[in-house]
Amino acid sequence: NVKQSKIAIGSGGFIGKGLLKGTQTRYDFVPEQRTDFIFCTVGEGFGFLGSSILLMLYLFMLFRIIFIAERQRSTFSRCYAYGVASVLFFHILINIGMTVGLVPVIGIPLPYMSYGGTALITFTVLLFILIRLDADRQMVLR
Repeated sequence: NVKQSKIAIGSGGFIGKGLLKGTQTRYDFVPEQRTDFIFCTVGEGFGFLGSSILLMLYLFMLFRIIFIAERQRSTFSRCYAYGVASVLFFHILINIGMTVGLVPVIGIPLPYMSYGGTALITFTVLLFILIRLDADRQMVLR
């Protein structure tokens, strides 16, 4: 799985082959490409440029969550926000790391990209609770 994933990412080149036009992902050489190995589909379809943009979007989201954590007044809200940031960071790190062969394959989904309803609902609920806690931060110390 990891060998085919590396081949798929490498065959994408700098700008990629186009959405769903890669040979490794279209002909199912990469198993579980919609769930665990979704990053190799992005890497082959959009290349280094698209993968970098995806990583920048994830980095922007993580920095935004950390910014929200720093402006919280209550200790619980701050700890919760840092917990959300760390859960998302480790999911991103492990999924991309296992796709490129840096960490063992353990089946962690890439947030908001991998196919599966449970992970999508879980990450969305985590962010919704964080947004609600951030909206109530002014009322904590009144």
